[in-house]
Amino acid sequence: MLNQLQLLKRPRRNRKSEAVRALVQETHLTSKDFIAPFFLTEGKNIRAPITSLPGQFHLSRDTLHQEIDELLNLGINSLIFFPLINPKYKDATGSYATSEENHLLKTIRTIKESYPELCLFADVALDPFTSHGHDGLLSNSGEVLNDVTLPILAQMSVLYAEAGVDVIAPSDMMDGRVKFIREALDENRHHSVSIMSYSAKYASSFYGPFRDALKSAPSKGNKKSYQMNPANSQEAILEALLDEEEGADFLMVKPASLYLDIIHKIKEATLLPVAAYHVSGEYAMLKAASQNKWLDFDQALYESLISIKRAGADIIISYGAKEIAQIIKNS
Repeated sequence: MLNQLQLLKRPRRNRKSEAVRALVQETHLTSKDFIAPFFLTEGKNIRAPITSLPGQFHLSRDTLHQEIDELLNLGINSLIFFPLINPKYKDATGSYATSEENHLLKTIRTIKESYPELCLFADVALDPFTSHGHDGLLSNSGEVLNDVTLPILAQMSVLYAEAGVDVIAPSDMMDGRVKFIREALDENRHHSVSIMSYSAKYASSFYGPFRDALKSAPSKGNKKSYQMNPANSQEAILEALLDEEEGADFLMVKPASLYLDIIHKIKEATLLPVAAYHVSGEYAMLKAASQNKWLDFDQALYESLISIKRAGADIIISYGAKEIAQIIKNS
């Protein structure tokens, strides 16, 4: 017979059953934590699979409705849109971004009219619209020009607000763009339209499937002159606090699961809500590993996302938003 040690503290007592574990669980995921991203394209009756992002699709305006209905039934009512732009509309200045014929603007209007209860986010950056794939205008030498890009980002933001967007999400990482956008929105009486700034957006290698989905990879060079060095954390706090000072309503960290320390540090430095973007590469890795039967996708997705929430994120953008909502509903 084994002798029982006289231990006063036995943490395992709080792990002894499912019921007890549920009682003492510190971090919880709910469907309301998530923003679901969508890739939108022109045309009708399009639901085209994206090879590098299994389970994700290029959707036309009409097929988007079915996806939204499913999300609403699962308790998700926040969406963010990214447009796939036909190359014939692309040019060096991204002029289609501010065209009234922009199919994203038409989709936003339609969706807001059909689903007024939705919270709609619109990504603001020039890279889907430019022939060179950069987030700003270029000089003759190829430098990404900061200040001359800001008025275009502001114009895009006002057009999105007029179409019905609730939250503008500038992802370009140009200095001063939050202030420029906030002033433009206010001057056009869009005082209630919020800004969720991509405050700490790193020059990450995990954006590949996203760029493949939008055909937006830079044709020359890279984005390291405006996106952040993955080695830096203090700089992330500086960027976040500057965006807060300029009028941001939410601050974001991108990527998420590989930058949990950044999420935590920014959460401690601000009283604003903190969002985190579980990016295409992070999601695609889980899909690829599960397809090879190296891990269980549902369990790995849940663990990845709850770690982001545990680090301090209030809001999570994830391509697995619908899948995690189904997991939560069935748990």
